[in-house]
Amino acid sequence: MAIASRYFITGTDTEVGKTIATVQLLRSLNQNNIPAIGMKPAASGCLAQGDILINEDVELQRAASPIDAPLDLVSPYRFLPAISPHLAAQEAGIAIDLHHLVQCAADLQNYAQTVIIEGAGGWFAPLSDSEYIADLAIALKAPVILVVGMRLGCINHALLTAQAINQAGLQLAGWIANCIDPQMARYGENLAYLKANLAAPLLDEILHSPNAATGCLNPQAITRLKLQNV
Repeated sequence: MAIASRYFITGTDTEVGKTIATVQLLRSLNQNNIPAIGMKPAASGCLAQGDILINEDVELQRAASPIDAPLDLVSPYRFLPAISPHLAAQEAGIAIDLHHLVQCAADLQNYAQTVIIEGAGGWFAPLSDSEYIADLAIALKAPVILVVGMRLGCINHALLTAQAINQAGLQLAGWIANCIDPQMARYGENLAYLKANLAAPLLDEILHSPNAATGCLNPQAITRLKLQNV
């Protein structure tokens, strides 16, 4: 059994904890002797440090892996305004090129066995007037890990996203429940429903914590990913 060479992380919406899930997965893989590195293809809301644009999500990914790679591979498109990447790209006079992103992901595999690619927003968040995050995942031919932001409405969003992933011809390798609403009513019942109705294993639950970005997925999450890749 082996881990895939790349996984694509998507979410049920924006602000559901894709970065938290990505960094915890990166730590878990590396701690289980599977060299892994993160990639954020399009990052908005950057800060300028001299001539370099720095993104918080990208820096969290880099801190979660001991493997160093050029920033332009790890995060090929970075933008100052915290807006949708397609709007940020338009304002910057840049076209986000899917072929370039696929090549960057391939180049990163010279540095690590596995590349964890974190999308922006949800499955149909736009990258341009005609292309979506979904199109990037399809071009990468990567198994998908779905981050479900556990809050009211998450069941609908999770099932719709899973259906769209399946219709795209991609494998839903697993899902992660991220408790973004610590006051969510009937958390257990919602989790049980998703476990029964998502056709992929629950890799792990991420509890609500101010230190979540420094955490690590349970090693069993890696075992479950391996089982999905046989």
